[in-house]
Amino acid sequence: MTRRILLFILIFAFGITAGYFVVSKFWPNKKLEKDINLTSLFGPQKEVVGFLPYWLLSKAQTDYSKYITQLSYFSLTVSPDGTIEQYTAPGESEPGYLALKRGKADPFLNSAKANGVNLSLTVFNGNDDQIGQILSDPTKNADNLVGSVAPIMQQYGFTDLNLDIEQVSDASPSARANFVNFTKEVKNQLVARKLGTLTLDMTAISFVKDTNLSDPKALAQIADKIILMAYDYHYSGSYVTGPVAPGEGAGVVSEFDTESAVEKALEIMPASKLILGIPLYGYEWETINDTPRSAVIPHTGLIISNQRAENFLASCATCSAQFDDTDKEVHVIYKDQETGTYHQIFYPDGQSTGYKVSLANNNSLGGIAVWALGYEGQTILGPLSSYGH
Repeated sequence: MTRRILLFILIFAFGITAGYFVVSKFWPNKKLEKDINLTSLFGPQKEVVGFLPYWLLSKAQTDYSKYITQLSYFSLTVSPDGTIEQYTAPGESEPGYLALKRGKADPFLNSAKANGVNLSLTVFNGNDDQIGQILSDPTKNADNLVGSVAPIMQQYGFTDLNLDIEQVSDASPSARANFVNFTKEVKNQLVARKLGTLTLDMTAISFVKDTNLSDPKALAQIADKIILMAYDYHYSGSYVTGPVAPGEGAGVVSEFDTESAVEKALEIMPASKLILGIPLYGYEWETINDTPRSAVIPHTGLIISNQRAENFLASCATCSAQFDDTDKEVHVIYKDQETGTYHQIFYPDGQSTGYKVSLANNNSLGGIAVWALGYEGQTILGPLSSYGH
């Protein structure tokens, strides 16, 4: 009897699988793929989160369903009392809130829902003083936050809340503990109100520096997902040029790299919960010398999107791009004929994304997140089309 039952189960599973592939081949439908969820039978689906900032709505594509499984609208601002900020000054609306309320994000949100892409709402604060006020009463202000976002999540169909609290200065042990309590209460309220999941964003340095506001070990036990923001290793204010998100080379050509950050994160949390954040942008600086890692002329650093870098390279007859096998990024160095200085551009491309996909696969990570939609050029998203689908 046991053998007959086992045979029946195998035949049933084969029938579901075969039927799914037949239906999806002749009637391809993103919603159908989501409803007939094979991953519940054969393992977890890899997630690809695409952050969509309100200031890139005019540049972004309407439909990214070929590449992402979740669209995260960025962002609404968390006020010092935990509520969502609607005005930055009397009569002056907060831009992220205004763009959402005026329907500017509707085409992207509607397209995502129509194509089976989940929606996430990012709430953000990067002001140290305000973060201190938020955490002064973590339980009350967490309740205020969820109470404030609940009607918004329900109205637009957001099923995940992304909490992005980025304190620049070092945090005291009590502040770290208060942030854990704040996060725990946010999670409890999301569950109680049946609003959805909780995602946290953390910088790479959080996993090696115990004075960062985020305590990864404690927070990983609360959040459903942790996004490792593995970028800005070099940035506009850096003293030397270099890749925004070096793949390798820690301790040799870079102080830290993406591979090392992933290793550190996996020491304290399960791989399935970790989402690797990757950039779709880089930086440009002016220098005196024409070699990578040259000292930067102060105040010359600028962000450059992957799209703008591609367009510039196509228009510059004397420029050539070099892909560095250690950095896993492209750099372009050219001389400014007017000033006699050099411009150095470092940015990721399709090969960079391919490397990060391999890194995520090799470590069985829960997924990848991209910052940010609207920055991409022609090929940088390509490797994601077969990753999360």
